[in-house]
Amino acid sequence: MNAFLSDHMYIDYHSEIIQQKISELFAHSMTDSQKVKTAYEFVRDEIPHSFDCNADVITAKASDVLYHKTGICHAKANLLAALLRSQGIPAGFCFQHLTLADDDSLGYCVHAYNAVFLDGKWIKLDARGNKPGVNAQFSTSEPVLAFPCRAEYDEYFWKGIYAFPHLPTMKMLENAACLQDIIDNIPDHIEDAPDIME
Repeated sequence: MNAFLSDHMYIDYHSEIIQQKISELFAHSMTDSQKVKTAYEFVRDEIPHSFDCNADVITAKASDVLYHKTGICHAKANLLAALLRSQGIPAGFCFQHLTLADDDSLGYCVHAYNAVFLDGKWIKLDARGNKPGVNAQFSTSEPVLAFPCRAEYDEYFWKGIYAFPHLPTMKMLENAACLQDIIDNIPDHIEDAPDIME
């Protein structure tokens, strides 16, 4: 479980800006469940998805997501993981194979969301950010994620939970200068095995 608690180049919770946000978000009296819900709703609601706000900056590292207040799903998942790991709450990553458009006309991408170990079990939380047609919620039972998988479009979940972000997507984000670069270059497959198989 230590891997799901560690600081990481993209989950840099020891950075000053994240430590400041931690002091604002969390109180010592809060339960882990309250901390998870607070952090999740902050990242979901207060950090706009880059495509929703037509961002002119591309982020990957958790501290950059917080500083610039935007990121795609992968970047926002890094920030949520950083906030939770700082509190000793294990957090990892799950991935979904999704179309880039409403249909498969633009191809596919790897979509990221979080797995969080809470009250003895892993729960799934998608902090992508809600909008018309997207209504992800905090749930400790059945996941309420941003996107259903549509078999007719070859959408599916990759099995298991990963301790670290998807490195090819992180590299893509670091090299991207604009949103179109993401559309053109976002990976659509995962080769690595998960750290925890469910």
